Amino acid sequence: MVNWKMGVLIGALAGTALTLLRFSSTSQIAAIPQQSYASDMQLQAKRSAVDFVSDGDASKPSWRHAKSVEFDNDASGKSHYPEISTRVASVWTETHIYIFFWCRYDSLNVYRGEDAAVERWQLWDRDVAEVFLNPQPERVSHYYEFEVAPNNQWIDLEIDKTKEPFNDASWNSGFEHATRIDAKNHTWTAEMRIPISSMNISAIHPGAEWRANFFRAAGNGADDHRKFLAWSIIPEGKTFHVPTRFGILRLVN
Repeated sequence: MVNWKMGVLIGALAGTALTLLRFSSTSQIAAIPQQSYASDMQLQAKRSAVDFVSDGDASKPSWRHAKSVEFDNDASGKSHYPEISTRVASVWTETHIYIFFWCRYDSLNVYRGEDAAVERWQLWDRDVAEVFLNPQPERVSHYYEFEVAPNNQWIDLEIDKTKEPFNDASWNSGFEHATRIDAKNHTWTAEMRIPISSMNISAIHPGAEWRANFFRAAGNGADDHRKFLAWSIIPEGKTFHVPTRFGILRLVN
């Protein structure tokens, strides 16, 4: 059975490695056929006049006036799941990039009874909202991954697809995050506050275009019973880790 989040190298045939991949962070290195971007999806991130604390509250002025995108398609673009429709917005300041997720849900699947202050390996095996950020788009194979679960468990990873393993869990961005669950309306929100210095960015210049993709993983049971959404779809493979399919995060005043 194909494992949808973890790539398993199963052999070589006539010098060609065959790789089965899952939708998430623990795949073996997946070959990128060409180092050029193939998505024109775009989200505009406006400058926020002030920095603010991440608390999962969407009523803050920065979020009320932010541009957002919404998606309910699975990562391949073949199916739609309106019951877990997801909306994302982003704003920035001189020191931080902020991401906000609004997540509809029909049920919640989280690790229970654990310390949310501790980074959780394999968080993607439960419900999560994920953002992959590449603030240096010329380095197509190098980017950063941030995940938050409905109960505020988290993980951050530095990704380099030219290395094996390609995901460095020892990297620590120091990002702040908070979640809220609205059980009455079957929505949960996640707010992330990411220091740009953690990604080796000294300043944001208005008009800059980063590369990014946004994801949801939701549902109980094995992966064939779960749902995996992507903002910028990935028709050519069964892994989130296809950086050539990242959309554009355009940072403006």
